[in-house]
Amino acid sequence: MTDILQTQVKRKLVVEPLTRGAFAPFGDVIETTGRDYFMINNGSTRRYHNLAVADVDDGSQAIISIFQASPLSYPLDIEMLERHPKGSQAFIPLSGNPYFIVVAPAGDEPDPKAIRAFYAKGNQGINYHKGVWHHPVLVLEDKDQFLIVDRDGEGSNCDEHFFADGTAIVLTLD
Repeated sequence: MTDILQTQVKRKLVVEPLTRGAFAPFGDVIETTGRDYFMINNGSTRRYHNLAVADVDDGSQAIISIFQASPLSYPLDIEMLERHPKGSQAFIPLSGNPYFIVVAPAGDEPDPKAIRAFYAKGNQGINYHKGVWHHPVLVLEDKDQFLIVDRDGEGSNCDEHFFADGTAIVLTLD
């Protein structure tokens, strides 16, 4: 009998530019480029109104926090994703640095074949819709900071899904 060696083939994520249309199934892109505005404060300020909605369940409240993150090692094996079933979660970069986003559609568990990756410019924030699977924040610079708008309230709002051994999805810098 001949032993058969199986080589695990990793699925390399294609990193897409972050655009409102491409990201729409997962949430909102928060940016001013190409958006309507109106003038306020006696004409000295442009207000880009209602770029995203904080969506939280009954009995909860929307809160504002700051996350400070460090980069992971790339290429990165995507071993898990998380979701927030009771509220949306917005990330607005404070340092002006680009970052990665890895997402999968909402559902009972993430479909590895449906995972997508986006490259966000440092002037683009995002708002994950309730239940959208995503990787925790993926920064490229040390001590990168984000303003976060998400939910606070009773009950757990973070489900984590770890992929089975043999699921091979990789995010690279190239």
